[in-house]
Amino acid sequence: MAGEFSADQIEDFKESFGLFDRVGDNKVAFNQVADIMRALGQNPTNKDVKKILGDPSADDMANKRLDFDAFLPMLKLVDGFQKGTYDDYVEGLRVFDKEGNGTVMGAELRIVLSTLGEKMSEPEIESLMQGQEDENGSVHYEAFVKHILSV
Repeated sequence: MAGEFSADQIEDFKESFGLFDRVGDNKVAFNQVADIMRALGQNPTNKDVKKILGDPSADDMANKRLDFDAFLPMLKLVDGFQKGTYDDYVEGLRVFDKEGNGTVMGAELRIVLSTLGEKMSEPEIESLMQGQEDENGSVHYEAFVKHILSV
């Protein structure tokens, strides 16, 4: 999606944006912006989205609204962000591979996901980890990264 968006892409984005309009005024709440961006294939952090929105208060996040014309430049900005690669994620998880056997303990991975960076909730972690642990509670992190990147 890098660079400029085509007219067809913009039309698709506008249609998707409209699905989040709960009021019928062709606008969405600030607190929906990250979800819309993710629905359109981007993966911004909540912190990045708040920064793009001008660091609004919690009240503004819930009550302020923006239209598609204000949203599109924000989407272009997020599209330009550097994205992590498969190798980046594998290398990050390799730090936790104490035995050098291509696995990390599922319990340790859960702690990392809930405490570092963009903290995940317990239900998000459980959804992500579902079916990833072997009978010993270990996660093969290369397969795990492939799974995450395919979701």
